[in-house]
Amino acid sequence: MQSWPPSPSRLPFPAQIERESRLPLRFSSPPRDLTAGDDPLHHPPPPRPRPPPATTTMSYDRVTTFEDSEKESEYGYVRKVSGPVVVADGMGGAAMYELVRVGNDNLIGEIIRLEGDSATIQVYEETAGLMVNDPVLRTRKPLSVELGPGILGNIFDGIQRPLKTIAIKSGDVYIPRGVSVPALDKDQLWDFEPKKLGVGDAITGGDLYATVFENTLMKHHVALPPGSMGKISYIAPAGQYSLQTWPVRSPRPVSSKLAADTPLLTGQRVLDALFPSVLGGTCAIPGAFGCGKTVISQALSKYSNSEAVVYVGCGERGNEMAEVLMDFPQLTMTLPDGREESVMKRTTLVANTSNMPVAAREASIYTAEYFRDMGYNVSMMADSTSRWAEALREISGRLAEMPADSGYPAYLAARLASFYERAGKVKCLGSPDRTGSVTIVGAVSPPGGDFSDPVTSATLSIVQVFWGLDKKLAQRKHFPSVNWLISYSKYSKALESFYEKFDQDFIDIRTKAREVLQREDDLNEIVQLVGKDALAESDKITLETAKLLREDYLAQNAFTPYDKFCPFYKSVWMMRNIIHFNTLANQAVERAANADGQKITYSVIKHRMGDLFYRLVSQKFEDPAEGEDVLVAKFQKLYDDLTTGFRNLEDEAR
Repeated sequence: MQSWPPSPSRLPFPAQIERESRLPLRFSSPPRDLTAGDDPLHHPPPPRPRPPPATTTMSYDRVTTFEDSEKESEYGYVRKVSGPVVVADGMGGAAMYELVRVGNDNLIGEIIRLEGDSATIQVYEETAGLMVNDPVLRTRKPLSVELGPGILGNIFDGIQRPLKTIAIKSGDVYIPRGVSVPALDKDQLWDFEPKKLGVGDAITGGDLYATVFENTLMKHHVALPPGSMGKISYIAPAGQYSLQTWPVRSPRPVSSKLAADTPLLTGQRVLDALFPSVLGGTCAIPGAFGCGKTVISQALSKYSNSEAVVYVGCGERGNEMAEVLMDFPQLTMTLPDGREESVMKRTTLVANTSNMPVAAREASIYTAEYFRDMGYNVSMMADSTSRWAEALREISGRLAEMPADSGYPAYLAARLASFYERAGKVKCLGSPDRTGSVTIVGAVSPPGGDFSDPVTSATLSIVQVFWGLDKKLAQRKHFPSVNWLISYSKYSKALESFYEKFDQDFIDIRTKAREVLQREDDLNEIVQLVGKDALAESDKITLETAKLLREDYLAQNAFTPYDKFCPFYKSVWMMRNIIHFNTLANQAVERAANADGQKITYSVIKHRMGDLFYRLVSQKFEDPAEGEDVLVAKFQKLYDDLTTGFRNLEDEAR
């Protein structure tokens, strides 16, 4: 690696960690020569921004533009334009997934097929106005992203162009074609604090050698890029932090994968209690239009126990993304010590609406993996993967590939799997020892809410948690509209040790709650035939308990201060009291039936226990802001009062 003589003056920041790396760190006597040829993950730096090109007439009567610093061999020319797909000739020596600039507007594109010296390019911008023989400039690097301080709190599009900066520079509400703006602010200075490392210490890829203060929520750890190693010949005492450029399609390497055992707490009772996910899990939220996919995704971004969040709106309508972009900067979260902090301090927004580049799938998970390698738990929300699959179908059609089910390409499932499989809990490379995780939550929008749609089917074969949204529940204004009969989680076993430590009774309580909800579904058909009065007393109690669970436990109002977020202890106590009521009521009816005294029926219980019943319904109105101890005391008192009330009722009936 080249050395970087430190200067006490203002240092250029960020630099690229590549062959010409300018790190606040210098190596000597590396075990191997760190050349770009040795390491496939390091690539030559991108070309400098060019002045308006000169026009030079070439042979074959075609016009191409280039400047002296660029070889003629770096140019191809456009032969065919078909929507977002461009075929270019004269591209001998190009690589798959290489980044190219197409036309005189320098439209950004990526090579997706090579045949001889012709390359098929997917252009990430509007191709109107491109002509045959327009120049195609090779950059000799893959679609890469800038990683460093400044990612959090920023708003990018799918190929990491900063939307705020573009809006300020262009003065337009639309993104100009071919615009080239650095993703991270090169002029902003950051406090660089080196770790306790000295000259001569061996250092390898993934080792943390410094921290940078980014904001009050996140401490940014500086790691040596994977694939580098050597001995430190100099480390800056204080200064600036450098930039990493990372190929988007290469998963960042890890030391090993670990079994996930910590729940992803979302603040939504139906998800946390009945269908839990883990930190490092994969979840799918399929649902028809208007079922509340976006609200659930936003709730996860706002209230989950992740330390960093990447929210990707890929292919959603522009007004939905506009709502997210306006809401998120206004939102605050309460820290354990009582401080109020902006949610944006831990969030990166990737706004990629229907009329913008479709590369957001790869160009967003890189950020999640970057923070994971620092030892953080990261959640990534993709809303929605169906739009990306539709873009894949369009490109496949333009390439004249053989269509499979519903016109989607045959490799749809493999592409989806390669995306979701980058989730997981891992042991990070380097020292100190640390673990991080990436949780992927993908919303799916099947046309007409049909779950047999190819995208939904392929997704469900990959993910471990299925939160199925129901159109009928949404029409009844039951939100979150997660159908508790079709949803499932395969992480319940993995989380049993956590639940045992948190509350030994929780697993039994949850099992009983599921049985009550399932039993209600079976009884509904009988009720429609013969009416509720013809049921046995125990079945009437089951229906009443299920109604309590449905309307006052599973339903949650995301727009109220007391119910927008439900801590896990509150979820457990609410469910415990409802199931306790069900158990006591069934016992009272059973004992009275076997005794000689007055019979206890469901109507007697409802009449005599009106006050306690009202308190059960009102549990959700308890505000978590009062503190855990206050709420637990209230729930415990209700639990004891239920026990006392039923005991008195049985005594009177004897």
